[in-house]
Amino acid sequence: MAEASAAGRHWSLQRERGSLLLMRLTAFAARRFGRRLLSPVLHLIVLYFFLTGRQARRNIAQYHDYLADWSGRDELRPTTGRVFGQFMAFADCLLDRLDVWGGRLRLDQVQLLDPGSLRPQLVQGRQHGRGQILVGTHLGNLDVCRALAELGERVPLNVLVHTRHVAHFNRLLGEAGEQRLRLIQVSELDPALMLDLAQRLDRGEWLAIAGDRVPLHGGRSVAVDFLGHPAAFPQGPWLMAGLLRCPVNLMCCLKIDGRYQIHLERFIDDPAWARGQRDATIEGWVQRYAERLAQWCLLAPQQWFNFYAYWQPPAPQGEPDA
Repeated sequence: MAEASAAGRHWSLQRERGSLLLMRLTAFAARRFGRRLLSPVLHLIVLYFFLTGRQARRNIAQYHDYLADWSGRDELRPTTGRVFGQFMAFADCLLDRLDVWGGRLRLDQVQLLDPGSLRPQLVQGRQHGRGQILVGTHLGNLDVCRALAELGERVPLNVLVHTRHVAHFNRLLGEAGEQRLRLIQVSELDPALMLDLAQRLDRGEWLAIAGDRVPLHGGRSVAVDFLGHPAAFPQGPWLMAGLLRCPVNLMCCLKIDGRYQIHLERFIDDPAWARGQRDATIEGWVQRYAERLAQWCLLAPQQWFNFYAYWQPPAPQGEPDA
């Protein structure tokens, strides 16, 4: 019964696992001794969370099954080794987050794939007119994009987040330097928040928000096809873009062969909808986003870091997404 309850629980209600002290010790050991010497200890820590996280193992196995079915690639079927490897990839991602905020990962160590030439506009900020929106994902490591933008190129980037469920790790990141970033806690798109965001865009600042997790309260969602099955995605980023009449771009950062690749892509130049067509238009945008996300999953299958039950129907509109 408890297992079933955990399976249906909203991602933001799942309790953060691990103590702040253990995280601090791990971060210190990584800095002091390097990852090579830390590797055996890290494997033991991850093994503990792997063995005690039965529902997370099931959710990741489901993701691998859906990805294999959708792509027609049977080598992506879940095995114990592949699922454990995804837990290890997440641990590696956390250490990379500490490295990048500590200044140990530089811009010249990252490959930028920017076919739409967005980087010059992002770097120039105010000199290039009104700001834009970047929609990211929990596939890969968004902190690499955020930290390099803020620390390396001094980009005025505002990140809209739901941070309360990861208080320990966010505190650790703050100690590593993330306090320099503009983090905006978002629960709903109320008039005061929309006015503030519009003013930031008018100053040439950019907004970044994840497009693959439905917020707990005040978050409208839409179910679209993702890897061959309906999944709930938030309407918030797209509703915000339409109301603010702000171009939308996609952002993803994947670790390929030990090196990070940042993907920047133009997505919607002029987000708008006809009268009475708002929901249908947003659904179309979300479906396109889900299709692009699925393609990125094939580039780095084990870097899907949504460990909760992702394929769930959206909650009735106007009610908490619990």
